[in-house]
Amino acid sequence: MSLIDSYHRRINYLRISVTDRCNLRCLYCMPRGEITKLMHEEILRYEEILRLARVAVSLGITKIRVTGGEPLIRKGIMHFLESLASVEGLEDIGLTTNGVLLKEKLQHIWDAGIRRINISLDTLDRARYRDITGFDKFDHVWEAIEAARDMGFNPIKINVVVMSNINEDELEAFAALSLNNPYHVRFIEYMPIGSSPSHFTPGFIASEDIKQRLERMGVLEPVKKSPHDGPAERYRFKGATGEIGFISAMTNHFCKTCNRLRLTAAGHLRPCLLSSREIDIKTPLRKGATDQELASLFMKATLMKPYSHGIVREQSELFPGEMSSIGG
Repeated sequence: MSLIDSYHRRINYLRISVTDRCNLRCLYCMPRGEITKLMHEEILRYEEILRLARVAVSLGITKIRVTGGEPLIRKGIMHFLESLASVEGLEDIGLTTNGVLLKEKLQHIWDAGIRRINISLDTLDRARYRDITGFDKFDHVWEAIEAARDMGFNPIKINVVVMSNINEDELEAFAALSLNNPYHVRFIEYMPIGSSPSHFTPGFIASEDIKQRLERMGVLEPVKKSPHDGPAERYRFKGATGEIGFISAMTNHFCKTCNRLRLTAAGHLRPCLLSSREIDIKTPLRKGATDQELASLFMKATLMKPYSHGIVREQSELFPGEMSSIGG
């Protein structure tokens, strides 16, 4: 069986959130006030996630990315990554992290067989980093990025959410990182979901406007996509070691080619990041569902996948919570 949705899109990519907790409080992802966290028993156990991963792979999933919250804060994550990497038929495993705890775990991640790392970093300024995240941890993240480069992780993707009144003056500095380093710097359009402090409200900048600014630095040459690529449009400055990417979730959304499902830490299958539609797979799993029954829930979630996300379709179906709770 293969996971093919109602619009003939083949689903081969599963994003797995292992926790809703995070050690940062980024303004566009998690509100600064008190938030409700999942109880321990509400979160999928590692053995449950691994079983669901095997079922998913049997249905044609070839790529899995582990996310959070912040995945590296969950106890036992290294053993889980090793087990996940051993799932037969899985071709690509990646990890998305804020990088705060990354440096001390790099060797374990390497030993688990994972080479692809996405690191969220929205500023190169230490004071601004503290304003955006709520914590003075910039040095931890930057040291981890450099250490990952020196160890040979590839690709190392640096994810930058671009916000017009916050970090737009750093676009060129981020792009310049790709000139002499093997980093894939990816500029992501800000998506207006969740809450943020009223005095620090992000503003939107379109990918095309970002691209036009960067083209003043030099010619951006298109880079051909690989089979396991995500939605980024890839470019490289002529002669550069690394790459530049643009993820245009708002202005040039990639819904028509979306190939992913999401498994939340609470055990729900989400066919679309920004839709409120989801299927509870944890309850059947814990009630003794067979692999075939679990596979049917993956199929059901796939057929629920909308043609486009709620921001460009129906606001009534837009996910009402915070990005941190769904493993964005």
